[in-house]
Amino acid sequence: MAYELTIDDMDALLTGACLFGSGGGGTVASARKLLAHFREGDYYPHSRVRVLGVDEVTTGDAVMTAYLGAPAAITNADYPRGPVLAVQQIQARLAAQGRRLAYLAPPESGALGFVVTCLVAARLGLAVIDGDGAGRAVPSLPQLSFAASIDPRPAFLVSESGLSVELNVTPADGTHSQTAGIIDNMLRPIVAEARFGQFGGLAMWVMDPAQLRRALPVRGTLTRALALGRLLLGGQIRNAGELIRQLHVHFNLQARILFGPARFVAASLDTGNGFDRGSITLQAGTRHCRVLYQNESLLAWADDQAQPLAMAPDTLAYFIEDSGQYVCSNSELLSADGTLAPALSQGSVSLIGIAAHPALTQPGSALQASFHQLVASLGYHGPYLPLNEKENRA
Repeated sequence: MAYELTIDDMDALLTGACLFGSGGGGTVASARKLLAHFREGDYYPHSRVRVLGVDEVTTGDAVMTAYLGAPAAITNADYPRGPVLAVQQIQARLAAQGRRLAYLAPPESGALGFVVTCLVAARLGLAVIDGDGAGRAVPSLPQLSFAASIDPRPAFLVSESGLSVELNVTPADGTHSQTAGIIDNMLRPIVAEARFGQFGGLAMWVMDPAQLRRALPVRGTLTRALALGRLLLGGQIRNAGELIRQLHVHFNLQARILFGPARFVAASLDTGNGFDRGSITLQAGTRHCRVLYQNESLLAWADDQAQPLAMAPDTLAYFIEDSGQYVCSNSELLSADGTLAPALSQGSVSLIGIAAHPALTQPGSALQASFHQLVASLGYHGPYLPLNEKENRA
């Protein structure tokens, strides 16, 4: 059902989206910095954003837009200039073909992903689709559902200063997922170039209504992020147990506490080629849990377990009590020198596992294979272990 988001809705939207972002999807701080400039005026002709369900799209084209790059670098943005310029490139290309861009599709669930899409829509007078490519945040393009069925060409990457790059890649075997992987590998060195400064605005995957329905099996994700954010900000979820119950009752999601209550005790960070990589360590009594991330949290190990607690594509989310901030991304846990930020190291934290949408876990699918490769790159070469709410390995 179509509805409008106002400025007053945005903080709840980004709060809920941050939890669903699996430790990534951009920081709450960077999203709020962009929102600080969101008001009707010279840059934004509209201060409301229309949201439509996938099935409500009947005419016009949609395109996915996002920031691509290292979350720590994106905190420098005040306006979504790169994504706006990238979408305008798509608009011009479609207009030359007699087509009209009418909708924007968020890339993933995450604080920055949702906010950027909404702000670009407000700037350009477009509607936002209530769905995204994963229902969580992901490190690279092949993990998004668009990659399974939609030709990514044309693909534009634009810096905040307007430096524009178009990639037109045709793989030998012609598969869209391979094309997305090649494009991602080519884009990472570009955003690392000095004039990009580790991030840029991306627009790709142009879709007509029929293609949009095929490309977005994960739906209603803006609505659920908004609803969860309202519950969190309204004080209706005070501990991890209440969060699990709300995820079950209101959103029909399988979820459980993977580790905790605990506290953050250590962190590491290495930024390069458009990624933040590292680990976050939690401690509960004498036990430790290490969360490995590549922008997003991908794998969690407890030191007394022979198998991982959970892994991507399932979501790994932090829920913090007693600190004044319930949710955060991996980047927000870090100080400028890459060590653990003192402000968030004092509260009680639980690591929450949320089961992935079935489209991401289908055996033999390109999406499942892409997540498997990611987890293997972190040192786990075994089979995917799906989240089981009845089993408590914590």
